[in-house]
Formats: sequence, structure tokens, C-alpha cells
Amino acid sequence: MIRDTSHQDAVIAPKAGHAIKRRALMIAGAVGVAALCFALFSTWRSSDASVNAARVRVAEVSRGTLVRDASVNGRVVAAVSPTLYAKASSTVNLKVAAGDTVKKDQVLAVLESPDLADVLKRETSTYEGLKAEVARQQILSRKQKLLAQKEADTAEIERLSAQRTLERYDSVAQVGVIAKIDYQKAKDALQSAEIRAKHAAQAAALEGDDVQLALKTKINELERAKLSMQEAQRRVDELTVRAPVDGFIGTLNVQNRMVVAANAPLMTLVDLSRLEIEVEVPETYVADMGLGMNAEITLPSGTATGKLSALSPEVVKNMVLARVRFDGEQPKGLRQSQRVTARLLIEEKPNVLMLPRGPFVEQDGGRYAYVVRDGIATRTPITMGATSVSAVEIVSGLKQGDKVVVAGTDAFNNATRVSINQ
Repeated sequence: MIRDTSHQDAVIAPKAGHAIKRRALMIAGAVGVAALCFALFSTWRSSDASVNAARVRVAEVSRGTLVRDASVNGRVVAAVSPTLYAKASSTVNLKVAAGDTVKKDQVLAVLESPDLADVLKRETSTYEGLKAEVARQQILSRKQKLLAQKEADTAEIERLSAQRTLERYDSVAQVGVIAKIDYQKAKDALQSAEIRAKHAAQAAALEGDDVQLALKTKINELERAKLSMQEAQRRVDELTVRAPVDGFIGTLNVQNRMVVAANAPLMTLVDLSRLEIEVEVPETYVADMGLGMNAEITLPSGTATGKLSALSPEVVKNMVLARVRFDGEQPKGLRQSQRVTARLLIEEKPNVLMLPRGPFVEQDGGRYAYVVRDGIATRTPITMGATSVSAVEIVSGLKQGDKVVVAGTDAFNNATRVSINQ
């Protein structure tokens, strides 16, 4: 039989005073636990509610520059997206399909309008007829001028003949070869010829002015007919619908060989080389917005900057449409109607008390905040100023370094004091 080691054990007597020391430690531990329980009980008695610290988020009041901004939703739209219309009641012959890529001045559709074609034929016929009349009037003008000049020349010849006759009579009148009465007749004949020659010259000049005026009238009629023909030609040329810019066909509003009325939309052309962001801005921010305001656009490929380029004067469902134009080069990979978010930078306020934004801003209209001191969150009245997406300005009620519950206050039930349990 194997013996155990019990014969080797020895009893050691405790030192003097060890039991007293052990008893003192136990009493001190009991007192500490009692004090802690009393403190917790006192804290619980002094608060109206108790919330676990994991359910709240606490932030510290700091001083810095507050960037007042607004976060809005938007979509990518084409800066140039013209809609093409029918210029007259016509039949449409489409040359493209939806989604086709087109170049500037490319033929997109041809409109058939018999009415405009007839108008062009009439105007062309009228123009050609007046053109022939002008040519005929030019011939008549030259003929009338020649006849008037012939009469003037004949009267001049008669004047010269009468003058030479009087000169012969003057040479022999001194010697009394001719009768005095014949000499007087020769003088009268000369005066009569001079008067006829003078009147014939004036009549020829007036006839020239008359035929020139008649020719000018015909030429003016020809110019009017030419303008009417050109206008009819322009309207016929507009029946050939061409692309005003490079892009692609976004929407076709008609089908091939469809009869459309005047000013009916035919198709929409989208220019993807110039894109902008169309954002919906809440009505409350519109008063502080202006053209040229900076904006940050969040895209799948990163962040881009831009400026507010247009602002609609109309409010629709408490929203105002605005356009943001990219700064510099347009980002790659954007698509028409792609959804994005943007941040409009309204203003900067330096050296202000700030607090991270949280649900407490919407509760009680932002008039109260829970300040945490020694594990107790006390409901404190505050005054807020400017707000941004990530922070709010504190005008009064808090000081720098205060700990404030910014999230989770919905569980406080508007209690005055709330205990925050670790």
C-alpha cells in the first residue's frame, strides 16, 4: 500500500494582527461599495430619466469658421438641348432614329408642304414676269428718249436754218436789195425757231425723267417680287430640318410619314459635350442664393466644383430649379439624367461658436440642447444662428468646451435632467 504525503504537512499559525487587517479591508470595501451605491442612488434620485450612453452621441462646442451651405439633389442635364419644330403644316420624312449621333448641319428630316411649294412657284413666276417687264421698260425708255431727242434735234436744225437766213438778209439789207417786210419775217422766223428748239430740248429732258421714273418703278416692283420669292424660298428651305449642333437624338415626337401641324415638336437634340447640373433647391434657401455662388458636386468619380449659372423664378412644390455650371473642364463619364448630390456654399462666418449638426436641431425648433456635466444631461435653452449641412452656429446658451448631446435626445422625452449611464 502506497502512503500519501499527509505526514509531511505542518500547521502554520497566523501572525499576530493579520485577522484584524483582513477585517479592516473588508469593512473598507463594504463602505466604498455603499458610498458608490449611494452616489448612484443620489444621481438617480436627482434625474428625471436614465439613458444608456451607447444610445446618445455627445459633441463639444468649439470655435471656428462656419461655412453656411445647403445640400441639394440634382441630375445631369445638357446645357444645350434644342427642340426642333415643324415650320409649317406638312408630312414628315425622318432621316434619323432616336439615339442616333448626328453632326452639325446634318439633315434630320424633310418636310413636304404642297402649299409652300405652290407659293414658291407663284412668287418665282411673278419675279420672272416682272423681270421681263423691266427689260421691256428699259427698251421703251430708250425709244422714248430717242424720239424726244429727235424732236429736239429737228427744232435745233430749224433754228439754225432760220438763223442762217437772217444772216443772209442782214448782209444785203444795207444796200436795199430785199424788202423790209421780208427782213422782218426772217427775224420772226428765227425767234420762232429758237422758241421751238428751247421747248423741244426741255420736253426731251422731261421725257427722259419720265421714262427714268417709270423704269425705277418697275425695278422697285422687281425687287419686291425678288424679296417675296426669297422669303418663299427660305420657308421651303426650312422644310429641310438640319442639326443645329453636334449631339444625338434624344426624343422623337413624330413617326415617319406623319402629318403634323405648324409649330409641332419634331425631336429633341442633346449636346453631351456641354453638361450642367440641374438642382432642386428648397424655397427657404432661395433668398440667400445668387448667380455665381460656388457649389461642390459629388460624382461617382469624385468631387467637382461649379458655379450657380441660372435660377428659376418659379416655385414648384416648395422647390426652385437652379443650374450649376462646371468650373474648367467637364468631368468624364457623365450621362444624361444621372442623379447626383450638390453642396451650395452660401457664405462663410469666421470665429463663431459651432456645434456638429444632429437631430437636436429639429427637436423643439432648435431652442433647447442637453448639456452634459458629471454624467447628467441638463436641458438648456439656446439660440442658434446660421446652419450648414454639418454644423450649426450657437449664438447664446452655450460656451466653448461644453459637452452637448447632439443625437439620441428623442429618448429623453423632454426631461429636465437625464442621467447618462456608462
